[in-house]
Amino acid sequence: MTAAGPEPDDGPAAHRVQVVFDCASPRQLARFWCLAMNYVEQPPPAGHDSWDAFADEVGIPVSERFKFGAAVDPANRGPRLLFLWVPEEKAVKNRVHLDVSVGTLPHGSDERKAAVREHAQRLVAAGATLVGERNDNISWWIVLTDPEGNEFCLQ
Repeated sequence: MTAAGPEPDDGPAAHRVQVVFDCASPRQLARFWCLAMNYVEQPPPAGHDSWDAFADEVGIPVSERFKFGAAVDPANRGPRLLFLWVPEEKAVKNRVHLDVSVGTLPHGSDERKAAVREHAQRLVAAGATLVGERNDNISWWIVLTDPEGNEFCLQ
């Protein structure tokens, strides 16, 4: 083991993670998070021209197809984001939230802050709500909510 963690060949591979959002509008929220994360909407499974073709094959009724959406990292490095329809509205603050790291510029630099602010403006134009800028002794970030009120941070 190194100071940075286990060697790449130490033990079994890490488990993949999927982040699931309960929401009112899965496809719309998936598109928002594609913009937020530089992700893409998940393409249909191999052998299917569309999600409707897949749904037809597996027997998902047309009336149920609005209940799902997904966003994926085109480089297959980050977690899949799955959006599931629920009838109730969000009621309280999230106990878990995403921190979205924007770009590769050094944290705390003026250039990084400008890039984060520009991305925040794009997300507000897409339906996010700006909560505010925050900082502590070691970090600076912007807090937003997505179009359905889920809190997240840009840094």
